[in-house]
Amino acid sequence: MLQLTNIKKSFRKKNDVVNVIDNFSLTVDEGKFIAVQGASGSGKTTLLLMIGTLLTPDNGTVLINGTDPYSLNPEVRANFRAQNIGFVFQQFYLLPYLTVLENVLTSNLVFKKANAKEKALKLLQHLNLEHRLTHLPSELSVGERQRTALARAVLNQPKLILADEPTGNLDAENGAVILDYFKKYAAKGNYVLMVTHSKHAAETADRIEVLDGK
Repeated sequence: MLQLTNIKKSFRKKNDVVNVIDNFSLTVDEGKFIAVQGASGSGKTTLLLMIGTLLTPDNGTVLINGTDPYSLNPEVRANFRAQNIGFVFQQFYLLPYLTVLENVLTSNLVFKKANAKEKALKLLQHLNLEHRLTHLPSELSVGERQRTALARAVLNQPKLILADEPTGNLDAENGAVILDYFKKYAAKGNYVLMVTHSKHAAETADRIEVLDGK
């Protein structure tokens, strides 16, 4: 499971300390798709970065499958992140000079699995992108870019998917495709944590948590 216990995070701004997240706890069991909602500035993205092992909490613990990633040295933590966590962001972060297939295969740069290309091709076909394999991101629709980013996130079948406003730039049809994929991915024994402003998107999850911030 994913387990957060009494997570705290603050940032210093000039002479002030801004408490972004204060004593937030959460447990996500296998097979669950969880949505986290909160007002702008409540710390949703900060929360994802801490779960994603990219931002160390001031206090509290993060456990992913029983492992505290912040107890690992940076190199081991990076490998743990690559193997166990996939990220899906609103802004996609696709490399503009790589094709759709090449962007997806960047997930394989760490582990260099021999069958990665075959898996990527099957995944892109499943996401209706088989006709876009050699296209650059600039040649894709917004929905196609997000589906490419999703394929990149799940190529190595990570246990945990973290999604930051994944439907924020999408129309209803493309948003539904992404949310349905999350639900099915979690149901396979994984877990998906999504932060979103969208009430509709949140209601597709198995459970909604509210982040109040400080």
